[in-house]
Amino acid sequence: MDIWTEKYRPSTLEEYIGNESVKEKVAEFLDKGSIQNLLLYGSAGGGKTSLAKLIVKGLEADYLYINASDERGIDTIREKIIPFASTIGFGSSKIVILDEADYLTPQAQATLRNTIESFSNTCRFIFTCNYLDRIIAPLQSRCLAFSIIPPSKREVAAKVVDILKKENTELDKDAVGQIIQTHYPDIRKVLNTLQGSIKNGKIKLDSTSLVNTDFEQKILDGLKAKTTITNLRQILADSGAQQFDSLFRFLYDNVNEFTNNVGVAIVIIAQYQYEYSFVIDKEICVAAMLNKLLEI
Repeated sequence: MDIWTEKYRPSTLEEYIGNESVKEKVAEFLDKGSIQNLLLYGSAGGGKTSLAKLIVKGLEADYLYINASDERGIDTIREKIIPFASTIGFGSSKIVILDEADYLTPQAQATLRNTIESFSNTCRFIFTCNYLDRIIAPLQSRCLAFSIIPPSKREVAAKVVDILKKENTELDKDAVGQIIQTHYPDIRKVLNTLQGSIKNGKIKLDSTSLVNTDFEQKILDGLKAKTTITNLRQILADSGAQQFDSLFRFLYDNVNEFTNNVGVAIVIIAQYQYEYSFVIDKEICVAAMLNKLLEI
């Protein structure tokens, strides 16, 4: 069975939804047959990797794809990137895609500065990341940065309807609306949830398909009420969420609502946001942060 996120990944720039100004600039690159080093940043599942792969395809380039969340150290640069960049390619150009580059260690990012410059005549780099502030400034300065904004809910709904037609699946507007409302702007999650909910040509939602979208507000309310960590852990568990990236920003934006020790709270949020990138069990990391916030 084909995975829909790959099966329906746009194959041409025209099929790519949203980010019209970015598409215009990318079209210029493709017309010229070359690109600058690029840094594509934005929320998870918003289309960064799809755009990177479209660029590689449009240029008919030899490319090396690395998921930096799995390979984030200096060894990856020495053993994979440098050998690839230093050899003669068969295509018109050579490109390294470093997906989720915000997972790269600071040391690896620092090493990449020299790598980019050393092979500037033969190789280009495309970085994607969720958090621009996790990319060191010297690396940012060597790239042209584009903010990738997810397509609107209306555009996502239109794409979903088109996919359902192609898959001979009965359209259930309410179910589609619930899935989009729950997982937007993560388009990848929308499609994965939708595909997992198809049974005998119909959409069948169950309790595990939709997470509680207001858990962030419930966490905030709990902190304001000085509830127990047990209650906050229960909110996390009941949400069904697997990723909590947006919670850090939400608490930062609303920090004045739950504490007078704003400076201390911000340091705690920043500390655990950094650690969140490296831990295996995200929920434990978030629970530890909430426990600290309750103590101040």
